[in-house]
Amino acid sequence: MTTASLASNHDLAREALRRIASGVTVLTVNHDGLRHGTTVSAIVPVSRDPLVLGACLRSPSGFTRMAKAAKRFCVNVLAEEQGWLASRFADPQRRPGDAQFQAVAWRACTLTGAPLLEGCLAHMTCEVLDDHHIGDHDLLVAQAVSGAHYDGTPLISFAGSVIRQPPKEGPP
Repeated sequence: MTTASLASNHDLAREALRRIASGVTVLTVNHDGLRHGTTVSAIVPVSRDPLVLGACLRSPSGFTRMAKAAKRFCVNVLAEEQGWLASRFADPQRRPGDAQFQAVAWRACTLTGAPLLEGCLAHMTCEVLDDHHIGDHDLLVAQAVSGAHYDGTPLISFAGSVIRQPPKEGPP
């Protein structure tokens, strides 16, 4: 196989991988009174017993560094009308610390002090178990120790875009 065909296959595989729809979350942390949030669409259940999840973040990740130091963080699962929150916490130019939560309704998690964003479909409080640097991402492995869930429709990431409704199968 030629280098050109390997590159072509890599591009095709990347585009195929982008077709996996996933829920959009905002991870939040409180470390020594400094709060931080970041948008993540790569959250994966790893184990049901114990309840463990993986969160993939681009490297280098300030969030990963803070979560490792705090040893805990929160997952906020966004509802379909919260696309503006996904954009806000994905913006690399957002202001640091509490300023990024200005004009966002939230309450502090009683276990971590991290922001729990209002209107989400679910919240989970997680304890960091491990982290791994893989390629251009950091993988945080954490155990969910507390959670809550609410009714609603999820915000979905699909093919590199955030969409309000999952893609429909087949003809209407």
